[in-house]
Amino acid sequence: MTQFATRRSTITGALRSATIGGLLRSAWLFPLDVAFRVFGLRYVWLKALFTYGPPIVLEFLGRLRAERAAFRAIRRVPAYRRMLREHDVHADHAWPLGILHTLPETDKHSYIDRYLMEDRCVDGRFTFVGTTIDESSGSTGRPYDWIRGQRERSIAHRNIGFFARYIFGSQPLVTINAFSMGAWAAGVNTTAGMNRHGIVKSTGPDLDKIFSTLKLLGSGYRYAICGYPPFLKLMLDVGDREGFPWEQYELHGLVGGEGMAEGLRDYLLKHFRSVYSGYGATDLEVGMAAETPVTVAVRRLARADPEIRAALFGERSRLPMVFQYNPLIHYLEVNADSEVVATVSRLDLLAPRIRYNVHDEGGIARYRRVTEILQDHGFDLDRLGREPVVHGPRGPLPWTDPIRLPFVWIFGRRDATISIMGANVYPEDVESTIYGDPSLAAAVRSFQLAVLQDESDTPRPSVLLELNEGVTVDDAWRHDRAGQFRDGIAVLSRDYRTSLGEFPEAMLPIVETFALGTGPFAADAGRIKQQRIAAS
Repeated sequence: MTQFATRRSTITGALRSATIGGLLRSAWLFPLDVAFRVFGLRYVWLKALFTYGPPIVLEFLGRLRAERAAFRAIRRVPAYRRMLREHDVHADHAWPLGILHTLPETDKHSYIDRYLMEDRCVDGRFTFVGTTIDESSGSTGRPYDWIRGQRERSIAHRNIGFFARYIFGSQPLVTINAFSMGAWAAGVNTTAGMNRHGIVKSTGPDLDKIFSTLKLLGSGYRYAICGYPPFLKLMLDVGDREGFPWEQYELHGLVGGEGMAEGLRDYLLKHFRSVYSGYGATDLEVGMAAETPVTVAVRRLARADPEIRAALFGERSRLPMVFQYNPLIHYLEVNADSEVVATVSRLDLLAPRIRYNVHDEGGIARYRRVTEILQDHGFDLDRLGREPVVHGPRGPLPWTDPIRLPFVWIFGRRDATISIMGANVYPEDVESTIYGDPSLAAAVRSFQLAVLQDESDTPRPSVLLELNEGVTVDDAWRHDRAGQFRDGIAVLSRDYRTSLGEFPEAMLPIVETFALGTGPFAADAGRIKQQRIAAS
């Protein structure tokens, strides 16, 4: 028998074993699937499950569901089978656990770019009725297309709706969706998810439509305004200049698409009663995880206390975004490079994602583990959830018991950085410096990172600033900002701090300023979210 025939025989045997194991899993997990669908029909039932259900049991069941999803992909997804053969991976573990960690990671380069969309679907084809194709923003390169069926979109919308009701309460809510519409996943899915428990007007990022809607409906309603974090800042800045009566309105913010510094949250809370962020990726799903009162409290404690930050997130001075996620539908791991790897563990996906890596650096922890860390520092995590430390000028909202879901934290996308003298500089580091200074935050609309050469042809980190309308600066202002960014980034980044000590002149940022919508920011008008790394 040839080597090829031997390998084919091995794979065939592995798939037969996988089929038996998959059938056993499906039979064993079928009651759970039914129960979870029933619980998901009502917010109060699902919240009770997350509040009182044993976290370790939910996580174990989520692992079983992820294993089953992997077996299904092995059996029925042509591209996934070919990828495993090319990696010489033999999926020969049948029961009860163990297959998932033997499978290779997938990402855009190793999986999406190499196989046709149809071949990445179950049985090598996709359904037509109820199916949509989303497009990613292309913020790190060319846009990608992602096919989704009606059932999987419904579950994603339910997830968005659950977290929105949990953080904003059950009182009547008018949502103004300022995410970009069209083929992009964030906009259309946010509309569907928020529509589950309130009125939605999808204006897109159109300030005139947003202000006219607020004036039309008046101040007698609660509003949730959804959009990218910098856009909500822009909305407030324009409203302040035009004298909009923010104090008459109860506003809540729901942001996503990129990270948000706590300084920016503070800035938005001048007029918003609460501001929360969601986490997701078009590659995987929109609304995979969300900030809650507990996660915001934890993050702000970590910002204030370096010891808590180190105990929670490791010996890194950067402050990550912190979320909670549903382990029954998303199984998360962390690889050796500290990247979060996700398996969507449901069986309703047209194109399954198994151990998919979007290359977000971060970590995960059980609710109990975070509770123990905070207890060691004198804080009660459950109490933090009931008494949130963040709210706008009208005071905190009435919160119910915290949900004991696991935590995931995200430092940022690995490929969304610039590198100088061996140090990576992240957009979040610059954003934290900007929003840590109210006068600088008021002057700046957007920013980009770049690597530029100075007069001696030395590569240096560069911060390009787009100034708000009417703001003018001089060389002295730019020189002072260079020192401000140097000091601010050094506090947040150990690598930058080390390189700064070794190459102080080369690590001093070059600060360049541009009028609104000019230079490298001219293209932002046509983007669905702002670019953070300048085009080379």
